[in-house]
Amino acid sequence: MTDITGTVAKIDGAPNLVILRRFRATADEVWRHLTESELLERWIGRWEGDPASGHVTFYMTAEGQDPEPEEYTILECDRPRRFAGDTSQGGGAWHLWFELAEDSPGDTVLTFGQRLNPGEDVGSIGPGWEYYLDRLVAAQAGVDVATVNWDDYFPALQPGYERLVAAD
Repeated sequence: MTDITGTVAKIDGAPNLVILRRFRATADEVWRHLTESELLERWIGRWEGDPASGHVTFYMTAEGQDPEPEEYTILECDRPRRFAGDTSQGGGAWHLWFELAEDSPGDTVLTFGQRLNPGEDVGSIGPGWEYYLDRLVAAQAGVDVATVNWDDYFPALQPGYERLVAAD
């Protein structure tokens, strides 16, 4: 990967990193890969707990064998269209959301977003989400996610994301 695919958009007055991905699948199929723990773990991590309570514990297993748990608060869950939640991340909170829309049957667009807090390092956040979303695309298509190589994303995409935020 050599070019960034993300943009920064103002949503409800706050800057959000927004990245799109297209799937040859129904919105419900993509939704399952974004929300069901056993499918989610194939590309990023797993959760434990009862989502009906509005809280789960997330483990980012893609980054190591013994990940630190993160508490995740579910703010919105409208299957298979929209999800939003907040997670603690190293002392800060991340507001993450996604929307799914079928352009035609079996052709779904994912719009993924993260609200950007002041001072956040978008030069590493952007490449990170590009990497994980490409792992999601691979997992959903039945391709080994190990074929998605982190070194193709970081630091290669870092300057593009830094320029994107500087231009905002």
